[in-house]
This record gives sequence, C-alpha cells and structure tokens, in this order.
Amino acid sequence: MSPTPSSPVAPPDRRCLKGRVLCVSKRSNTLAWMVNGQVRSTMDVRFGAQYTPTREGTFRISLKSRRHVSSIYHTPMPYAMFFSGGQAIHFSPDFAAHGYRGASHGCVNVRDKSKIATLFQQAKVGDKVVIYK
Repeated sequence: MSPTPSSPVAPPDRRCLKGRVLCVSKRSNTLAWMVNGQVRSTMDVRFGAQYTPTREGTFRISLKSRRHVSSIYHTPMPYAMFFSGGQAIHFSPDFAAHGYRGASHGCVNVRDKSKIATLFQQAKVGDKVVIYK
C-alpha cells in the first residue's frame, strides 16, 4: 500500500525539513518529496549495486532530462533528475517489472511512472536531494 502524503514511510533526515527536498531513505527504500517539512508525495525506490553504489549526502538537482538515455549504458532514463555526476533519480522500467531483484548503476530508480512524472514537473533545478541510511 502507498503511504499517504501526510506521513512519510521513514522519519525524514533533519536536512529534509527546510525548503524543497527530494528526501531519499536507503533504509526504507523510499523517496519523499518534501516542501518546508511537509510530505507532498512518497514513492518506492531502489539503489545501485555493490560495485556501483548510490552516493549518500546532500546534493542539488543540476539537470533535468525528460527523455534521457544513458550515454554509458545506452538505456532509457525517463524523467531523469541528475544530482551527482551521472547519478540521477529516474523512472526504471526494469524496477517496475521486476522489483528489487535488480539494481541500478548508482542511480535512484523509481518504479511508479505516474509519481515520478508528477515529481519531475514539480521539482526544479537547484532543489535539494538528500540521500541517507
């Protein structure tokens, strides 16, 4: 069942409580879109594999690309929001089809296309991204 917008799945990191933040918990495998401490939406996510881990820390969205294709892996990355080098938050057809059996090459994969499409419209270049355990 999807969490309600008023209660995040994981307690948010303190860095997520001010401003516009994509708050990503590795412990609960969730992304909470938060504005001034209020959860606007939540979605399931998965992360990079052992040898291609998703970085943890505080970042900013540096680039948004609606129909991005990876120049390294030649795979679609729809609704990509880049936050650290080539790492991005984006929709993953593989995650949608196979769940947690797979992993990314470091990106934060989202399985719900409708939710990531809405988030892509609302998030802006410069919005904060916090990834924590």
